[in-house]
Amino acid sequence: MPPVRNGIKASSLGASWMKSRHSNAEGNCVEVAPVEGGIAMRNSRDPDGPALVYTAAELRAFLAGAKDGEFDHLV
Repeated sequence: MPPVRNGIKASSLGASWMKSRHSNAEGNCVEVAPVEGGIAMRNSRDPDGPALVYTAAELRAFLAGAKDGEFDHLV
Protein backbone atom coordinates (compact mmCIF):
# COMPACT_ATOMS: atom_id res chain seq x y z
CA MET A 1 0.00 0.00 0.00
CA PRO A 2 1.47 3.43 -0.95
CA PRO A 3 1.94 6.10 1.72
CA VAL A 4 -0.96 8.44 2.38
CA ARG A 5 -0.58 11.79 0.59
CA ASN A 6 -1.03 15.27 2.08
CA GLY A 7 -4.41 16.80 1.42
CA ILE A 8 -6.38 13.56 1.31
CA LYS A 9 -9.87 13.83 2.79
CA ALA A 10 -9.26 12.98 6.46
CA SER A 11 -12.54 11.12 6.92
CA SER A 12 -11.68 8.81 4.01
CA LEU A 13 -8.70 7.33 5.83
CA GLY A 14 -10.68 5.06 8.13
CA ALA A 15 -8.15 5.92 10.82
CA SER A 16 -8.56 5.88 14.59
CA TRP A 17 -8.15 9.57 15.39
CA MET A 18 -7.03 10.74 18.83
CA LYS A 19 -6.69 14.12 20.46
CA SER A 20 -4.86 15.51 23.45
CA ARG A 21 -6.44 15.34 26.87
CA HIS A 22 -5.64 19.09 26.95
CA SER A 23 -8.21 19.79 24.22
CA ASN A 24 -11.18 21.92 25.21
CA ALA A 25 -14.95 21.50 24.88
CA GLU A 26 -15.16 24.03 22.02
CA GLY A 27 -13.48 21.57 19.67
CA ASN A 28 -10.27 23.57 19.38
CA CYS A 29 -7.98 20.64 18.86
CA VAL A 30 -5.83 18.83 16.40
CA GLU A 31 -6.35 15.10 16.01
CA VAL A 32 -3.67 12.62 14.99
CA ALA A 33 -3.74 9.07 13.62
CA PRO A 34 -1.17 6.56 12.46
CA VAL A 35 -1.39 5.92 8.69
CA GLU A 36 0.70 4.12 6.10
CA GLY A 37 3.92 6.08 5.82
CA GLY A 38 3.52 8.35 8.82
CA ILE A 39 1.20 10.25 11.13
CA ALA A 40 -1.84 12.14 9.83
CA MET A 41 -3.18 15.32 11.43
CA ARG A 42 -6.59 16.93 10.99
CA ASN A 43 -8.59 19.82 12.42
CA SER A 44 -11.24 18.39 14.74
CA ARG A 45 -13.71 21.08 13.63
CA ASP A 46 -13.39 19.87 10.03
CA PRO A 47 -13.16 16.06 10.13
CA ASP A 48 -13.95 15.85 6.40
CA GLY A 49 -11.25 18.38 5.56
CA PRO A 50 -7.71 17.63 4.42
CA ALA A 51 -5.22 15.60 6.42
CA LEU A 52 -1.59 16.59 6.65
CA VAL A 53 0.77 13.61 6.82
CA TYR A 54 4.18 13.74 8.48
CA THR A 55 6.89 11.15 8.87
CA ALA A 56 7.75 9.98 12.37
CA ALA A 57 11.05 11.87 12.15
CA GLU A 58 9.28 15.12 11.20
CA LEU A 59 6.83 14.78 14.08
CA ARG A 60 9.63 13.95 16.54
CA ALA A 61 11.49 17.12 15.47
CA PHE A 62 8.36 19.25 15.88
CA LEU A 63 7.53 17.80 19.29
CA ALA A 64 11.09 18.35 20.49
CA GLY A 65 10.85 21.99 19.45
CA ALA A 66 7.47 22.38 21.14
CA LYS A 67 8.78 20.84 24.35
CA ASP A 68 11.73 23.26 24.24
CA GLY A 69 9.37 26.24 23.89
CA GLU A 70 10.47 27.18 20.35
CA PHE A 71 6.90 28.00 19.30
CA ASP A 72 5.63 29.66 22.48
CA HIS A 73 5.73 33.09 20.82
CA LEU A 74 3.01 31.98 18.38
CA VAL A 75 0.26 31.73 21.02
